Amino acid sequence: MILATKAKNVKGMKKLKLQNESFITILKSYKDWLDILGYASTTVYNLPHHLKEFFYYLEKKGHTGIERITTQIVKEYYEDLSNRANSRRGGGLSKAFLNKHQQALKKFLDYLKEHNANIKFGVHLKGEKINHQNQKVILTQYEIKALFEACTLSHMSEHFRMRDKAILVLLYSCGLRRNEAVHFDTSDILFEKQRIYVRRGKNYKERFIPINKYNLQILEDYLYEARPEFIKRYQTDALLLSSFGKRINDKTMADRLTVIIDATENETIIEKNITLHTLRHSIATHLLQNKVPMKSISTFLGHSSLESTQIYTHIVKDIEHGTV
Repeated sequence: MILATKAKNVKGMKKLKLQNESFITILKSYKDWLDILGYASTTVYNLPHHLKEFFYYLEKKGHTGIERITTQIVKEYYEDLSNRANSRRGGGLSKAFLNKHQQALKKFLDYLKEHNANIKFGVHLKGEKINHQNQKVILTQYEIKALFEACTLSHMSEHFRMRDKAILVLLYSCGLRRNEAVHFDTSDILFEKQRIYVRRGKNYKERFIPINKYNLQILEDYLYEARPEFIKRYQTDALLLSSFGKRINDKTMADRLTVIIDATENETIIEKNITLHTLRHSIATHLLQNKVPMKSISTFLGHSSLESTQIYTHIVKDIEHGTV
């Protein structure tokens, strides 16, 4: 029923006819941009339809361009959506559907930034829960599994999909910080010892991390089957390469994580404020839930003291009490 409702909502949006040539051109460019970045086909299909509805709203309000979009206009748009009736099941639009509109506008902001457009506006839904700095988003083991499975759909090209899975292995299975993953080299995989070597940890603190055969195989498959597809005219020892053959950067990794999240098509996962560091927080929490000693977790994460690791005891307690 949920899928049917979504289909009808999207079908309704497709009937909307934009008149403004500027909006039409931007919409096409936005869709092409999502496609070039390698977002899942469902994302490339759906998000432009959500943005199209926003542009249609702007047209009805007499706006002729994007230059004057403000946070207030977006707020009024969300209020309009919130008050809209659901044509299929009655009542209002679902929270998941409203969040899709929010996601489309967030991506549109990224699009504008990359195209050097000096336009900024807030896109938070009314009543949206804000994650404060001391509130960490933690994924369940089921949700982590869903991310790995989504890598089979995260890109049209297999070598991109294999790289996506390798990114998850480094950030979740090995608990690396984003900077550690960026600077991870091919020689840092110690296959015979089933270890990886982190040469550029925080404060330049080195460490060895155990890795099981399953995750080691993922890295090996990527290294020998997928990575050669990324190599171009550049010479680099980096394990993770960009589409240009250079060492990947953290923004590209963050973009790929977003694509993987979208590919799950799991509304619970999509609605969470998941970052690269969320994967590190999640593995630390899962290790503690599985009774791994605190000292071992601290060494695994490369913490300089146990105090930094002890925060996860509070997170586990919050999970047990249902407050996370």
